[in-house]
Amino acid sequence: MMNTFTSFLERKLMPFATKFSTQRHLKAIRDAFICIMPITLAGGIVSVISAAPVTENTTNGFLLAWSNFATSNSTILSWINTITMGAMSLYIVIALTSFLAKSYKLDNLLPILLSLCGFILTSVAPIELGFDSKSAEISYMDGKGILAAIFISIVTVELYRIMRSKNFGRIKLPDSVPASLSETFASLCPGVVIIALYSVLFIIFYNMQTTMPGWIYTTLAPAFTIADSLPATVIMTAFVQLFWFFGVHDAAFSGILAPIRESGLSVNAAAKLAGETMPRIFTTPFWVYFVIIGGCGSVLALAILLCRSKSKQLKTVGRVGIIPAFFNISEPIIFGVPLMLNPIFFIPFILTSTLNCFIAYICTSIGLIGKSFAMLSWNMPSIFGSFLSTMDIRALILVVILIIIDAVIYFPFFKVQEKALLKEENAND
Repeated sequence: MMNTFTSFLERKLMPFATKFSTQRHLKAIRDAFICIMPITLAGGIVSVISAAPVTENTTNGFLLAWSNFATSNSTILSWINTITMGAMSLYIVIALTSFLAKSYKLDNLLPILLSLCGFILTSVAPIELGFDSKSAEISYMDGKGILAAIFISIVTVELYRIMRSKNFGRIKLPDSVPASLSETFASLCPGVVIIALYSVLFIIFYNMQTTMPGWIYTTLAPAFTIADSLPATVIMTAFVQLFWFFGVHDAAFSGILAPIRESGLSVNAAAKLAGETMPRIFTTPFWVYFVIIGGCGSVLALAILLCRSKSKQLKTVGRVGIIPAFFNISEPIIFGVPLMLNPIFFIPFILTSTLNCFIAYICTSIGLIGKSFAMLSWNMPSIFGSFLSTMDIRALILVVILIIIDAVIYFPFFKVQEKALLKEENAND
């Protein structure tokens, strides 16, 4: 029955999954978020430095010194955070426009400049508007402006590509004119049209007393709330694990999930720095450190079991794969056991991460552990990342408990695989 089920899913899901994972715009969005990781890492480090884990009853000298340092340098730390995490949407505009333009084999410099111009024009509100919600100046350049950044980047590249391919408004120059100058004149009319479009959008939203990101963020607030809900996060987790089981890497879904996770991270980081209540649960560190412990499939627990296997093959895979799994790299275990397309591991591969998501979400929502506000590195072990991303020691304890639960789930299926391999190994001896 399981073979029939997996065969059915492979026939029906794989064609769709393959197209989905190679879709041009989603691939560019994924690459853009990966590209800005050094910037978000810097912002994450500053967020951690700014959040010394002290209370009124803290007596530890190191923690008190840490807190005093953060307080005395709060202006510097706040500014660094503003220019890193706080300007995330600005960097997304640059990276996404670059990757998308390159996918069309276009010179990416002018599209980048046009996208930057469009994003700043439609996102930065004149101070005289006097918005009560602090939307004047640059407040929508952080995670709240990500959807606007994606929209501006895609529209800019697509319009520029179409107009250039149609030679729209091309000014014919003599052959003696340098190629660089000729290229500039060829792009003149498309550039003017694109900037004119964004100028019109600015005027429209200016008359509405808002900005385009402000309008998008306000209009889609219910959608962000739903995406950050328990059912949505659990369903998204289950689907990512399901597609990975059939060979579609989780990176294929970053084009959709990354804006949600990174937006939540940026909003939480800003709220933490301002001393406000953090609103989001589903963030990038929540996904990396609490959901996929050891990489997709939450294979760290399985790697520990494999190291103690009676099967020579499984023990070897475990010893090779446990260190990568400790640093959230699951591929050696997934391909070594193998887990992918292996009916024996279909249930635990999907269930472990999904259950991790469910438990961690509940614990966060009821205040049993703190919400995440800093992303250090995808490859930071969960037991460290969980603490540093929340500055809550209870988060570390939760991860240890989740690893034990994952091991309990994997154990019976691991024993079935081990038994089958032992028969083969004993027969060959």
